[in-house]
Parts: sequence; C-alpha cells; structure tokens
Amino acid sequence: MNTKKKVLVACGTGIATSTVVVERVERLIKENGINAEVEQIKISEAKGKQEGADLIVSTTMLPTTYNIPTIIATGYISGINAEQLDEKILSELR
Repeated sequence: MNTKKKVLVACGTGIATSTVVVERVERLIKENGINAEVEQIKISEAKGKQEGADLIVSTTMLPTTYNIPTIIATGYISGINAEQLDEKILSELR
C-alpha cells in the first residue's frame, strides 16, 4: 500500500489563483491514480505547514526556502507549459 502524499497549493492570499491550481492538481492526481490530498494555503503558511507535506505548488514567488520540493505553477494560470508542470508534479509524487 502506498502512503498518502500531501500537496500544499499556495498563493498570496490562499484564495484566488490557488483555487484554479488546486482543481488542476486534484484532477491530475486522480487521473494518474496517485494517493494524495491537496490543501489550499496562503504562501505565508507554507513554512509552518511543510512538516508532513511532500510538495509545495505555488502560484507566487517563494519568500523563503523549504525542506520539501517546491514547484512554481504560474503556467497553470497563464496556460503556458501546463503539461510540463503536470509532469513535474507527477514525478515529485511518484
């Protein structure tokens, strides 16, 4: 049995752009059979919430460094290189 992964999706306020990315990441992990939960947060919460998480996907520049992998997901907002983002996220979670 594979362990459940945790993905933090962060934007500046935890509301607008991260909602788009949360929906995309949830669909991505479901379509690829990955056991993961997605939590929508403010970027300011990421440092405190990284413990127990496997990946941070952010729609904004990261204000600091983290102990887990991070992916900047502005491509999901702009539509540019979204497929490459999918692959990066999947490779981190596999």
